[in-house]
Amino acid sequence: MADPIEAYNAQAEALSAQYEALDPAALLGPVLDLIPDGTGRLALDVGAGSGRDGAWLASRGYAVVAAEPSEGMRTIGMATHPELRWIDDRLPSLQVVHGLGLAYDLVLMSAVWMHVKPTDRPRAFRKVTALLKPGGLLILSLRHGPSPPDRPMYDTTAGEVEALARSHGMMIYRSFERPDELGRSDVSWTLMAIGTPDDGSVGLPLVRGLILSDAKSSTYKLGLLRAVAKAADTASALAIPHATEPDMVLIPMGLVALNWIRMYLPLVSAGLPQAPNNRGPDGLAFAGEGFRKLIALGVQPSDLRIGAAFTGERASAVIAALNEARATIIKNPVRYATLPNAQAQIFTASGALGRPSGAFMLTADLLKGWGELSVPGALWRTLVRMGTWVEPVLLSEWAALSRRYGQSMGLTIPDGAIEARLVWQEPDRDTALARAVTQKRMSGGEPIHCVWSDMRLKGSAFDIDHAIPWSAWPCGDLWNLFPATVAVNQRQKRDRLPTASVLQEARSNILDCWSRSWLADPALAHRFEAEAAAALPIEGAFTPEAAFDGMEWRRLRVQQDQQPPLWGVG
Repeated sequence: MADPIEAYNAQAEALSAQYEALDPAALLGPVLDLIPDGTGRLALDVGAGSGRDGAWLASRGYAVVAAEPSEGMRTIGMATHPELRWIDDRLPSLQVVHGLGLAYDLVLMSAVWMHVKPTDRPRAFRKVTALLKPGGLLILSLRHGPSPPDRPMYDTTAGEVEALARSHGMMIYRSFERPDELGRSDVSWTLMAIGTPDDGSVGLPLVRGLILSDAKSSTYKLGLLRAVAKAADTASALAIPHATEPDMVLIPMGLVALNWIRMYLPLVSAGLPQAPNNRGPDGLAFAGEGFRKLIALGVQPSDLRIGAAFTGERASAVIAALNEARATIIKNPVRYATLPNAQAQIFTASGALGRPSGAFMLTADLLKGWGELSVPGALWRTLVRMGTWVEPVLLSEWAALSRRYGQSMGLTIPDGAIEARLVWQEPDRDTALARAVTQKRMSGGEPIHCVWSDMRLKGSAFDIDHAIPWSAWPCGDLWNLFPATVAVNQRQKRDRLPTASVLQEARSNILDCWSRSWLADPALAHRFEAEAAAALPIEGAFTPEAAFDGMEWRRLRVQQDQQPPLWGVG
């Protein structure tokens, strides 16, 4: 059967005009009362077509992501409805959508399901429902009747969709039969509204089991969970769907090992026990020659970040420590972290030891050299969306476990000593490099403008602003640092998150700043790309424009997850 996308591309103009002539409110009439006000809510329009329905949702206050695989339809839709966030993606995988790490209050699939092969529908339904927030709403329309010869379709039934919904613990709110709005006598539709129960994320029981219920002979299981959680928070763009295992994601094993070292360096350096009858590097399996060398060389956890460069002894020590950490993670927590009441492993690992030599920079490609860790999709989504709430419980249990080990060894550990060493050490809020580069450009006679106000900066009376504020998401990556006037940064923006419109208005200034401050210097360009690739969902090859698109998605995720005050409202 031919790919219907070709027909949609060929007939994009005619089909878009046909779709735009219909009233979305009339089409969705039987379920309108179930659709809440969109203020502060996020919607996904799967198979958005011309953007008609997404634009209607946007008019009701929703921020709308429009996923449309037909280039022809998408091009017209972007021109007609630029208020939507357009992406190229399709069922059954919705890989790009999942890569954004967002959860949606409403998912709309209008006239899409008939194009999904019956054999792909269980996977497609799972992918769609995994994107819904607890209490979220899925609205879909099913087409019945013969298909046009150039747009192949498969039979659909409400019973099939209801069975899929029930198998995923979802509720059928409404199922309504209606005639075709275009007047075709041989075509009819079923409009269905399906909801997720408001009972929290499906991954939370697994998280709770790992933290509180799972038997532990060391802190290693907690260390693995936190290492994965930090990957979900700071580098979720590096996660990819598993090629063969349903609802599993893969993250670089080198990233997990890097986060592991960052967590354990302060604990081991302070001699705080992480297993019964051991303390310090001599008693821990992973604290081999490389780990001890890091301590001896004074390497700090915040030094071990994506985009950091290493040479000489420090380079060899980092590589050795990563190899040691990877071996211990696979041998211990990956092997013994199992599903509740079962012996099946939660995580699996693949790949081999990394063996780079000489100077290097910590990049995504380098960290992939240690293989991959497979993580259940439900667990990953919970850590992406609810990591802020998981972290305090995890750290509380870690501190209690370490303290019990100390008591069994007769150690007196001061109150707060373990908790202080468990604090995740972010790089200092350091804007010195950005300020120095900006000052150098100004000294060379280059005009520098505030990215937000476009006012020209003069002398040293300027600030370096974190576009996504440090208070909401501590990130000192080069892509997040921009010159700004003191008045704008300290009196207007402060610690607030720019709205989507404010960020879009600054687009040309941001791209210009990136180009002149970072990408013009090969060494800084390498770091810029490494940091952006880890933190931002960049589709395809790196370009500044693709990085800006990723920055927009990251802004939206911070808004959704942290709900910081916004700058540019009203």
